Amino acid sequence: MELDARYRLPRNARPERYELELRPDLGAARFDGTVTVTVEVTEPSSRLVLHAADLDISAARLERPGGAGGPDVRPVWATDEEAQTLTLAFDDPVEPGTYRLSLTFAGTLNDQLRGFYRSTFRADDGTERVIATTQFEASDARRAFPCWDEPDFKAVFSVTLVIERGLTGLSNGALESTRVLDDGRVELRFSDTMPMSTYLVAFVVGPYELTDPLVVDGIPIRIAAVPGKLGLTAFALDAARHSLHFLADYFGIPYPAEKLDHIAVPDFAFGAMENLGCVTYRESFLLADPDTSASTELQRIAIVVAHETAHMWFGDLVTMRWWDGIWLNEAFATFMELTTTDAFRPEWQVWTTFGAAKAAALGIDGLLATRSVEYPVGRTEEAEGMFDVLTYQKGGSVLKMLEQYLGAEVFRKGIAHYLATHAYGNTETADLWDAIETVSGEPVRTIMGTWIHQGGYPMVHADLGEDPSTVVLRQRRFLYTPSEPDTARWAVPVNLRASVGGVIQHDRLLLEQEEGSYTFSGPVDWVVVNDGAWGFYRVRYSPRLWSRLVAAGPTGVLAPLERLELVGNTWAAVVAGEADLSEWAAAAEAVSADPDPDVWASLAGVLNLLDLIGDEPDRAALRRFAHRLARPAWDRVGWEPEPGESERTATARSRVLAVLARPGGDHEVIAETRRRLSAHLADPHGEALAPDLVDRAAHIAVAEGGRPAWAEVLDAYRGADVPQDRMRYLYALAETPFDDLRMQTLEMALGPDVRTQDAPFLMAEILARRGAAPQVWSWIEANVDRILSRFPSTLSVRLFEATAAIIDPALAARVHAFCAHTDLGISPIRQRQILERMDVNVRLAQRLRGSMSAALGTD
Repeated sequence: MELDARYRLPRNARPERYELELRPDLGAARFDGTVTVTVEVTEPSSRLVLHAADLDISAARLERPGGAGGPDVRPVWATDEEAQTLTLAFDDPVEPGTYRLSLTFAGTLNDQLRGFYRSTFRADDGTERVIATTQFEASDARRAFPCWDEPDFKAVFSVTLVIERGLTGLSNGALESTRVLDDGRVELRFSDTMPMSTYLVAFVVGPYELTDPLVVDGIPIRIAAVPGKLGLTAFALDAARHSLHFLADYFGIPYPAEKLDHIAVPDFAFGAMENLGCVTYRESFLLADPDTSASTELQRIAIVVAHETAHMWFGDLVTMRWWDGIWLNEAFATFMELTTTDAFRPEWQVWTTFGAAKAAALGIDGLLATRSVEYPVGRTEEAEGMFDVLTYQKGGSVLKMLEQYLGAEVFRKGIAHYLATHAYGNTETADLWDAIETVSGEPVRTIMGTWIHQGGYPMVHADLGEDPSTVVLRQRRFLYTPSEPDTARWAVPVNLRASVGGVIQHDRLLLEQEEGSYTFSGPVDWVVVNDGAWGFYRVRYSPRLWSRLVAAGPTGVLAPLERLELVGNTWAAVVAGEADLSEWAAAAEAVSADPDPDVWASLAGVLNLLDLIGDEPDRAALRRFAHRLARPAWDRVGWEPEPGESERTATARSRVLAVLARPGGDHEVIAETRRRLSAHLADPHGEALAPDLVDRAAHIAVAEGGRPAWAEVLDAYRGADVPQDRMRYLYALAETPFDDLRMQTLEMALGPDVRTQDAPFLMAEILARRGAAPQVWSWIEANVDRILSRFPSTLSVRLFEATAAIIDPALAARVHAFCAHTDLGISPIRQRQILERMDVNVRLAQRLRGSMSAALGTD
């Protein structure tokens, strides 16, 4: 990849070491500091350019280190707000050599959840306490200190924090010394880091408490939480222990820092951030009470901890050269989070659950407005569009597909070779493929180039050939939106499983052309294309292959992930207009006998969309169909957990309940849900509701229980101390069918009762409710300035993604017009995807409305 000088800093100087001192004033929401950078100037230079944004620079000096000769130089400096740069101009050119650049600066602890920012929480005595914390990825280190804020300018960081007595200070390195200053403040010096990118620097200051260190392979692990929440750290600490040991063993490389702190931050824009040795999290992604948390909530914590720990190697030790390679970091961390968690709790079957996340990526990648996993990034702001399901879920999926094709051990050795070869350096995508190709001997670069450098994916059509022993495969690009024939082709690693005369056979082929075939040793009874469902593509069986699978019994022949893929692929064909709804209904009935939680999550998603778009006769038919699907499964799982039942059964209970109550409309179940929730809120530690049912019960109660239920859940939200409880009750408020309560909830989302990090998600939930879109969209149009001024674009995009729930053509046209004339701060690619998803659902609604009864077999 060539340097684009329009968006990149000049290469006439490189930082080698930063000595950074910061003095935050939490009460005044200000900070000041100094930074001394050891810089290698590589050519005669009349100016040096680095990054700075929202900083007041008060002094600058360039000197030779250690009395190496030459006078100090005090340059003239100027800042460019649009380019976010600081230019130092010299009367005489600076000759090549090593220098020390010293800068003095000051800034504001902002409320935008980026850079060096302010977070608050309410203490037990009712007072508001303040935390100063950081979020630098992708390009916000420049808001905390002047720096070369690009990933390939790696350097060592020595951080010193001067803070008020009684507060805790944390950074990337281990604490080396503590000194009380004459003014009563405390100076904390931290050890040097390894060479790393600026976006991985971190410092946190506040009234934190820390767990005792848990030493794993010589590395101390701690969790930091605000006072009163240290008792919610045990589960995450266990997950962190497992992750650190497992990953060091998997990579064959020791953990590359001295310690590993995991810090729960009350206000946080993302899920977590992989700062070296100083990982920051949303509270709900790190803190939990295992006795009252749902299995899915604990899984999320384990997965996020594993994801961030994997980044210590893949991202921190070895880093992409520029932001177009961010998928190298995030896709591999996604792959490793699941590999690590699967070893931690194999009974969770997290790779099956990942099928739902992969389905979301398939949904976006089936749009004309999709993008390639890796695409050119000019301005750093363009990188924001890459933090999406295509980078994480599609990227992680294609890595899993490659692992299954090559074999797990060969793949692992290739990754270890890549990390060892490029440790402490920066890489491009080709470096990864070269390393795996070297170990495997397979044409990895050729295969993966078709998945990483072009958008979309194929639908693989499967049929029997003239010879009943031969399976014929044809690929074509899958799209939801009608378009001209697409000639894109992929190198598709196809794993096959077939019954041949009652004997199961496995094999593989690489489908590189439009058509290919494989001949088994005898006539095929049935065949599963995409064995294991690891491939990132869809499969459509011919009627005769489909009938053979059905005859064999999908719940017996297909693993849960394969069943999940089967109904997902069928529904995608319905959305694209390539299949009738009756085909999906038949697939749904075929896989619903076994209450697998992830299969039921897929079924629930489709049923809820059908409920959104259907007219009243459609909805009546849908209620009968949903009840027919869910009632047998509910009779198997019931309200009360059985002794020793699996956690997956507990999750399935919640998802079957959701379908049976809404859209199934089972009045008896709805009434019992409402009763049990009230009993639970009166006695949260009682036995009225199993932990896995609380979230679902709150949603059902607000939707079906009238105004008293909404008020009851609002009180529960306001009184909740555990992060998971707050999220359950907050998002349940979106279910209200009353216009005035919707408006009250929306206004609440823009006020102090809802954290900035949560509010856009709440508003999106309200917009997506049946019948709410016209009212809510009008409110958004009227309040867009308030919305955009409060939320960073990384969060406001979550609200606008919910326009997919708009299915009225006239309202959709309003959304298009609004987006055409309003700068929403969303990347152009992301905005096109959002609008196309809405248009796809508008067309689907027009096609299906009024025809569901016959299609669902409920005439």
